[in-house]
Amino acid sequence: MGRLRRLMLLLACLAIATPPAAIFSDAVAQERVQRRNLLDLLFGGFGFGRRAQPPAQQQAPKPRRSQAKTEKPKNTAPKVIAAPEPAVVAKLPDARKVLVVGDFIASGIADGLTEAFAGMPGVAIEARTNGSSGLVRQDYHNWETELPALIDEIKPAAVVLSVGANDRQAMTIGGSKETFPSEAWSEEYERRVAALLTSVQEKKVPLLWVGMPAFQTASMTADISAFNTIYRSAAEKARGTFVDIWDGFVDENGKFVVTGSDINGQQVRLRGSDGVSMTKAGKRKMAFYVEKEIRRILGDAMATDGQEPGGEAVTSFAVMAPADPADIVRTQPISLTDPALDGGTVLLGGVAPAKGSGRSPRELMIEKGEFAAAPEGRVDDFRLDKGPPATAPQKAEN
Repeated sequence: MGRLRRLMLLLACLAIATPPAAIFSDAVAQERVQRRNLLDLLFGGFGFGRRAQPPAQQQAPKPRRSQAKTEKPKNTAPKVIAAPEPAVVAKLPDARKVLVVGDFIASGIADGLTEAFAGMPGVAIEARTNGSSGLVRQDYHNWETELPALIDEIKPAAVVLSVGANDRQAMTIGGSKETFPSEAWSEEYERRVAALLTSVQEKKVPLLWVGMPAFQTASMTADISAFNTIYRSAAEKARGTFVDIWDGFVDENGKFVVTGSDINGQQVRLRGSDGVSMTKAGKRKMAFYVEKEIRRILGDAMATDGQEPGGEAVTSFAVMAPADPADIVRTQPISLTDPALDGGTVLLGGVAPAKGSGRSPRELMIEKGEFAAAPEGRVDDFRLDKGPPATAPQKAEN
């Protein structure tokens, strides 16, 4: 009996320690954590005291990426078509040259003139500018001696000069420095301007002195305005031409503007953020003022290949004489003392207007009780001599 009880107790323990077969599915076996049973507590488990390690979890296979490359969505935004660049025209070997000299303002004028005359093979722009130059620092750049040498080298048909933006500084006179704008400084500056014009006048080359534009600071604008007065007076004395561009870069009150109209009348930005430099539109606008004077000086160089200067403008207005004198239509001359021409007041084929009594319909109605006749067909036309009444159209019989 004792052995039987021990055997039954052992079987009961084994039944408790062993789970049903349905539990041992693959999914449960991977996720279930091994528990310690009664045998592990009594005898340390079948692993002789070592705890069974849980089975390693299997990682789910990663989905394979499709080898086919996904197409990127096409950009459906409309493409901006860039404006076509102006055609570059080769200059003729004997093209007439325009020499542009001066500071950074003159450099901008040269850029604008190059664009303006890009399509004319008979005109070439030669720029010889120095952005930091002027008439004060002759030790840095002396235009009075260098400009005649440039004229002899290039042999231009016209000279465009613009300086002054860098001249608001002290000047060395006879070994001593004179501050701007003292009386001695102003006298020496006027002398240098006149000397520069004389050096060009001796070369017998037409000179265009372009004035300075307004600037952002009020003090600089006032000084530049005084400079322009000196340039204008000296250019007129030397029989040169002073080109005034001031109004193109100020508003109606004479104040500095950053944005203004370009040569086509469109509102664009003319000046840089520093209030001194020029944008591309600003350079072209400065050149617009100079371009008219250059066309006047050069004349025949404005013509294109195989065409006389101005021929394109004259052809449309040409009047051909009639081949036969009999085709000439002779008209009676009109006298200046006869405003009504032949004395008539009625158009050809018209009827003379009826003469009225001079009284208005209101006066006739109040004073004499006369009413103006209503136009025929109006609702208040009560005349008895009307036409026969209109008959209604008869229905067609079947």
